[in-house]
Amino acid sequence: MSPLLAILGPTGSGKSELALAAAERHAGEIVNFDSIQVYRHFHIGAAKLSADERRGIPHHLIDILEPQEIFTAGEFARRAREAVRQIRDRGRLPILAGGTGFYLRALLEGLFPGPTRDDALRRRLSARSPERLHRLLGRWDPAAARRIHSHDARKLVRALEVTLLASRPMTELFSQGRQALEGFSVLKLGLQADRALLYARINQRAEAMFAGGLVEEARQILAQGHPPDSKPFESHGYRQALRHLRGELSLPEAILDAQRSTRRYAKRQMSWFRREQDVVWLAGFGEDPAIQAAALARIADFLR
Repeated sequence: MSPLLAILGPTGSGKSELALAAAERHAGEIVNFDSIQVYRHFHIGAAKLSADERRGIPHHLIDILEPQEIFTAGEFARRAREAVRQIRDRGRLPILAGGTGFYLRALLEGLFPGPTRDDALRRRLSARSPERLHRLLGRWDPAAARRIHSHDARKLVRALEVTLLASRPMTELFSQGRQALEGFSVLKLGLQADRALLYARINQRAEAMFAGGLVEEARQILAQGHPPDSKPFESHGYRQALRHLRGELSLPEAILDAQRSTRRYAKRQMSWFRREQDVVWLAGFGEDPAIQAAALARIADFLR
């Protein structure tokens, strides 16, 4: 079995710094599993590392799509599977780093063989409010309703679409027929910083992103002809930047809303990752020297 390292945690927890430290120590290459960093042009709000910040370490699955392109978890799993195998074949350590838990699970455990999308059904479902969708899902698939936030319209529509087309709960399908990643032994390291400190960091980072040109970046992306309903514009920070450009929010209101929505997202990320199996949790931030030392020692034991 070949070694594979996964570094996970909520936004703002320092995953990138820990991944860089691990890659430098153990001749690694980093594979992104953040659903916004796969898109080109979206840099500030996605917290992408610049070329200099990557310190010469190869990064994969970053800037691979135009904003309007559709990218599913299944496509991510296919590309990531290819990437980690190529890294392994070069004699280097593949390191997964990111915060989109569903992408990680799709790669490591595989996806259920659900029905293909039905655009007509999606349109009918999308016409309903997220609250109504959540109530319907709670009636037909209570387990899925407990996992999906009542305001996450996209996931609610997909869960109901699968349930209706298959005439079976999505969670029942999810447990069957998945193709897990083979040939790798996986060490999962999770960053679990103090919540108050994490929220303070999220607030500071949101302020820094707006001060660093997030609104102007959003304006430039629109000027290049990319539509405002592109998937990455739904993410925290960019969504508020768009509302500011439309005159719906003042700049201070946009910053406050971005801080609030990002804190809520971090909370949902941690809820998801706590259900992940066999995670070694590290109580701190990824750039903390003590956390890095503990992580690197654990990785060295794993590689031995």
